[in-house]
Amino acid sequence: MSDEKPQESPNPKIVRKLIHSVLPQNIGGGPHGLGDPEDQTLRKLERDVLIPKKIRERTSREKCVEQAKAFSECGKAAGFLVVHKCKLENKALWDCAAYWWKDKEFVDECTKEYLAERSEYRRTGVGVKDQQQRFRSGINY
Repeated sequence: MSDEKPQESPNPKIVRKLIHSVLPQNIGGGPHGLGDPEDQTLRKLERDVLIPKKIRERTSREKCVEQAKAFSECGKAAGFLVVHKCKLENKALWDCAAYWWKDKEFVDECTKEYLAERSEYRRTGVGVKDQQQRFRSGINY
């Protein structure tokens, strides 16, 4: 056995940048440097913006379809007077959306769906929109 010192990197600044980070470990870790895929904590942006966006999308796409369709048809017929002529349809749409916003099980379901999508993104590096686009165009990687 010899007392040789391990070789140092020719550029220690690069190594230092890779090892040390100001971000918490759960944000910058993971296989692709996108965060820990198993982390289930929510940042403020996710809790206040991204999950409500998912709830809005799902309520308009799945839960309040009839109300959204009625409001849309009324709006097309009313034109610029949509505010005055479509009050009943607008109220029905808002009431339906408010009902689903207050449904704890639905909100938890949307949160779990978001966390699953985020975990998959962190695990693979491919986002949901990229997956949908690849599916539509038939690209397989």
